[in-house]
Amino acid sequence: MRKLFPDAKIALRSANNWELLVAVILSAQCTDKKVNEVTKRLFQKYPTLEDYLKADPKEFEQDIRETGFYRAKTKNILASAQIVKERYEGKIPNTMRDMLSLPGVARKTANVVLGNAYGVVEGIAVDTHVKRFAQKFNLSDSSDPVKIERDLMEIIPKKDWFFITYGLIDYGRNICPGRKHECADHPLTKLYAPAADIWPSAR
Repeated sequence: MRKLFPDAKIALRSANNWELLVAVILSAQCTDKKVNEVTKRLFQKYPTLEDYLKADPKEFEQDIRETGFYRAKTKNILASAQIVKERYEGKIPNTMRDMLSLPGVARKTANVVLGNAYGVVEGIAVDTHVKRFAQKFNLSDSSDPVKIERDLMEIIPKKDWFFITYGLIDYGRNICPGRKHECADHPLTKLYAPAADIWPSAR
């Protein structure tokens, strides 16, 4: 994986930790490419945390509408802004426990933000690409992201947890996408032949 994607890293663009959190929340059920298109405008319109505190929810919904689930995302982002301001003095928390206290933040989002913002690695972020890979290569029998993360953490050395998140995402995005396709010639399939017989759409 490191030979394939030695520079694997987060694709979402942000200028600070708050923008990182916003981008990751918006990325749920949405492509990173679309999120970056939306946040390019969003971060210009709302350059500071204070701007989110003053944002009109209905207007904000339209600002992020293209990312899908915009009502829930608006509610979570604006509520998180209030909590970050009041409880954490305007700074994104740096522990898993505190991150999970923010609305709309589950372990995937927390792992991404903690790792990229603070270098704090407490797990592996399981998105659709990571989930598909884990099932395809028999690294987990579960469909629950939390259980998949736990299974991967038992297999993969902790020093590789941060890299593997983005290595697996790049592998799914560039080599083995979710649509039905032939996998026999994929580089990692050659290391694990049964994976060639498992269609992503069938898992």
